[in-house]
Amino acid sequence: MNRNDKQAYDRGTSLFSPDGRIYQVEYAREAVKRGAPVLGVRTVDGVVLAARRATQSKLMEAESIEKLHKLEDALGAATAGHVADARKLVDFARTTAQRERLRYGEPIGVEALTKAITDNIQESTQSGGIRPYGASLLIGGVENGEGRLFAADPSGTPQEWKAVAIGGHRDDVQSALEAGYSDDLSLEDGLTLAVKALLEADTELESHELNIVTVSEAGYEIVDEDTAAEVFADVTDEDEEEEE
Repeated sequence: MNRNDKQAYDRGTSLFSPDGRIYQVEYAREAVKRGAPVLGVRTVDGVVLAARRATQSKLMEAESIEKLHKLEDALGAATAGHVADARKLVDFARTTAQRERLRYGEPIGVEALTKAITDNIQESTQSGGIRPYGASLLIGGVENGEGRLFAADPSGTPQEWKAVAIGGHRDDVQSALEAGYSDDLSLEDGLTLAVKALLEADTELESHELNIVTVSEAGYEIVDEDTAAEVFADVTDEDEEEEE
């Protein structure tokens, strides 16, 4: 294979390489890894979505960094990767959810919305003249009284999880989730596990950098700074006691 052939596979968004890879999708996944860590935890009461709001400068307002998004009354999303790409996908998700409610008079299911999003993402991997989205999403909500959590990556693949992390330091966060997860977690337990997992990724994390929401039958609720700081303090105190 000559150099020009290699460049064709490298640049093409809809060309498979001889070993069955689409390089542009893999580059999009690398873009996601450069984002701040984001995670989701499914509990018996709903879903916890959490992210670290890392500012590029001390002059930047942390509240202007949007990692968690309300899609519907009992549906939320967390994003990692290119912010502009993620915003386009969030807008698509909101439009799809509202269209479903107007057409059928009821909210869209978590799985149905996830598949609509991933269908849209997948189209970018088989069309010329466009590139894959450089963002991944976690979609969490309540369906038939139970919490459900899905992940969508730049290839357009939907996967359901009990707890999952995306973005930077994904392996460290995922290991912490796997070590601390159980099927009987409450929302409060989910908050604690989320903070513990984010601390695994960055021991320099501070409580004001936490951005956490819960999605339950009560709706999409932002965890206020005081509550987040309290959970953060409990987790750090517990870690210090274990070290002693």
